[in-house]
Amino acid sequence: MKRPLISVIIPTYNRAYILSKAIESVLNQTFKDLELIVVDDGSTDETPYLVSKYPIIYVRKPHRGVSHTRNVGVLKAKGDFIAFLDSDDAFVENKLEKQIEFFEKNPDYKIVQTEELWYKGDKKITPKKIHQKAEGWFFDRAIKLCVVSISTVLIKKEVFFEVGLFDEDFPVCEDYEFWLRVSLKLPVGLIKEYLVVKSGGRPDQLSAMKGLDYYRTLALLKLFKNYQKDLKLEQKIMLYAEAKRKFEIFYRGALKHGNLEKAFKLKKLFEETFGESVVSVFKSLKL
Repeated sequence: MKRPLISVIIPTYNRAYILSKAIESVLNQTFKDLELIVVDDGSTDETPYLVSKYPIIYVRKPHRGVSHTRNVGVLKAKGDFIAFLDSDDAFVENKLEKQIEFFEKNPDYKIVQTEELWYKGDKKITPKKIHQKAEGWFFDRAIKLCVVSISTVLIKKEVFFEVGLFDEDFPVCEDYEFWLRVSLKLPVGLIKEYLVVKSGGRPDQLSAMKGLDYYRTLALLKLFKNYQKDLKLEQKIMLYAEAKRKFEIFYRGALKHGNLEKAFKLKKLFEETFGESVVSVFKSLKL
């Protein structure tokens, strides 16, 4: 059997009420050389019955979170390119066709994302300037927030061999942590067309959880600890300053709300990662 060029991965968990829209947006693509893999993170709703109606690859597994779910899909994928689609989002019908055309014209790129339309319920949302999609080298923006949208990317599978899979220790902010690693190694292309429809405003979304700065700070500490040889001095300075800012935001909030265990754990990790000698250098730069 001929291998598909693109593998589209939809991770899902108890989203039977909305999953059909995502699946059909992939099956209705103008680009047809693809496989669709739905990875079910142990749903307890009607998901197994729903997906049986479609010509897809269905993988069901115990509930272990979105990072593990995406990783299962990547390891299962046969395509040379990987696309992800959150189960509450949808592709515009020519999304993948446009991205393959981008790679044909820009062979040096390994990742390309697109613009997306944001909806909260039935209301269209205009993203703030800070959420503008990354293009080119983007480390300075990646440390501040996630500026690559997982549902918009098409990525060469080889990238996962270069930077690794999603970190399964991150139940949330796993995309932020992943794109931090990518930002040190690769630029990202951008197609300035709205080719994904993003749906939000529901309580079952991970982005609705509180205390996300805990995991964002952890991601920055991990990057500093594991990638020092890859970091330039100015990148180390930017990383320290942003880690300090995120840590302080979380620490103050955690103390206020009595989350002492996480507050002191993160404080210890911050001090261990940077150490007194590193902090003294950064303080001399008035950070």
